[in-house]
Amino acid sequence: MMANNALDDLALRLTQRVVEAAQASAVLPLTYEQRSRSRLRARLDDGREVGMLLPRGGDSLRDGDRLSDEQGVVVQVRAAPEPVSSAETDDPVLLARAAYHLGNRHVALQIEPGRLRWLHDHVLDAMVRGLGLGVTSQEAPFEPEPGAYSGGPHGHGDAEHEHEHRHAHEDRHEHSHAR
Repeated sequence: MMANNALDDLALRLTQRVVEAAQASAVLPLTYEQRSRSRLRARLDDGREVGMLLPRGGDSLRDGDRLSDEQGVVVQVRAAPEPVSSAETDDPVLLARAAYHLGNRHVALQIEPGRLRWLHDHVLDAMVRGLGLGVTSQEAPFEPEPGAYSGGPHGHGDAEHEHEHRHAHEDRHEHSHAR
């Protein structure tokens, strides 16, 4: 029998989020981009291949979320290490300035006391260094702030969104607000 879908051949198909605290039998390490998708093929930490088939349009998965299949097998999502850049300072004004400029470029940003983290990009690294911050690159889990509009990441990728905003800067850049 031929599979209808690229994920139909997998024994473990994660189809729902688990709200209650349930014991997980395995860990599913996913990058930020993978946690933003509703359908994908991935590998558990024990090596088993799984398919994730969640309802479309939901919020992105977060580190610690739990998913299950239709038989009740529970898997815990873990933010996988990926290439990131970080800037650290004890100066809250300098940190806020860097967060402002990164946010103005619609960059997904992890904000912690004294530290900003974003997916590694040498152009953004140079910009933040130009503001007076040191930047380090490393492999680390990336858990950015959820978006203010939908509870999920706010980006200008392929997803459409239903809001308008004006840019108060002279930095002209192209992005669509398709409806």
